[in-house]
Amino acid sequence: MKNNRIAVCAYFLVNGFLMGNWTARIPAVKAYFEVDNSTLGLLLFCFAAGAMTAMPFTGSVISRFGSHRVTVFTGGLMCLVLPFLVVMPNVYVAAIAIFGYGFAGGSMDVAMNGQAVYVERGYGRSIMSSFHAVFSAGMASGAAVGGLFAKTDWPLFFHFLTVALLSFIIVWMASYYVIDALEEERKAGEDQPNFIFPNKLILPLGLIAFCSMVGEGTMADWSALYMENVIGESESLGAMTIVSFGMAMFIGRSFGDHFTNRWGRYKMLQNSSLMAIFGLGLMLAVLNWWVVLLGSFLLGLGLASIAPIVYSASGNTPGVAPSVGIAMATTVGYAGFFVGPPTLGFLADAIGLRMALLFTMGLLILMLGLAVRMGRGKN
Repeated sequence: MKNNRIAVCAYFLVNGFLMGNWTARIPAVKAYFEVDNSTLGLLLFCFAAGAMTAMPFTGSVISRFGSHRVTVFTGGLMCLVLPFLVVMPNVYVAAIAIFGYGFAGGSMDVAMNGQAVYVERGYGRSIMSSFHAVFSAGMASGAAVGGLFAKTDWPLFFHFLTVALLSFIIVWMASYYVIDALEEERKAGEDQPNFIFPNKLILPLGLIAFCSMVGEGTMADWSALYMENVIGESESLGAMTIVSFGMAMFIGRSFGDHFTNRWGRYKMLQNSSLMAIFGLGLMLAVLNWWVVLLGSFLLGLGLASIAPIVYSASGNTPGVAPSVGIAMATTVGYAGFFVGPPTLGFLADAIGLRMALLFTMGLLILMLGLAVRMGRGKN
């Protein structure tokens, strides 16, 4: 199983690395298309819309072709498309391309997490958080690379082309060691409809994921702009908020399995929610660049273990194939990416970005309330 684990980790790494490079250059993308915050929010909305559109159908596709093939294909597709997002003739065509990029990303998310469940079963213990730690390391390193490219004023296309080629090599090498579970996936998918909504066992976890993913989307899409426009620092320092957040996610997920086993699933969700609320509160309360970096770090620690808990629980739901269960949960969770970018964009134009982030704060508080309610009488 060691080679299988390394291969699946490679896909998590590539997914995070590509996302980190993209998010670090969002201010440059905004300047390239010469759009305001509201229009930028709609562009980011297109990515989430593509991902959310793909997810309910991905379980059915996997039951036909296998999560191993879907993981490899969508990983390669993300590498192929990324450089061309910033050579579109106008913002309307770019919106369509970003939707397609999100569609590939959403399918890859479901498929590679399905692969992670199979590896976890092979190890016979909880290791899901470690895969998400690799994703966070990829996102942090991608944001750092993006910051370096921003500082050297490389054109966006050549920046994205360089990282896409490197990522494609990793995708190709890892493709030989993914797990072929097609027979099991076909059998589990026989009685499943083509379009899958979350069932009552998975929906509550999906709602927690929704709140968490709004928080993650806020940091990915708006933290660099917050450092630039509200704090008044440079684009390269703005990219460091994503690096700080990503490194915290990596650290939190590296130890996430340990603390989940020690405290229990719901206590871990509650403590994580409190940490996230405190981190975002610091960012909003003190307008200082190093306090913002500290706040983004604490917010990352808080959100780190929530998605792994949701994926592991939904992927091991009785009577449901791992990729199908994950598709159910992510359909709800990714609605956070669907709702968050345009909402924050419109609010930022109306009342300023700092006040707009109170929307995210409200959802983090809701997440805490859901975790407390689900944890009553459970561990």
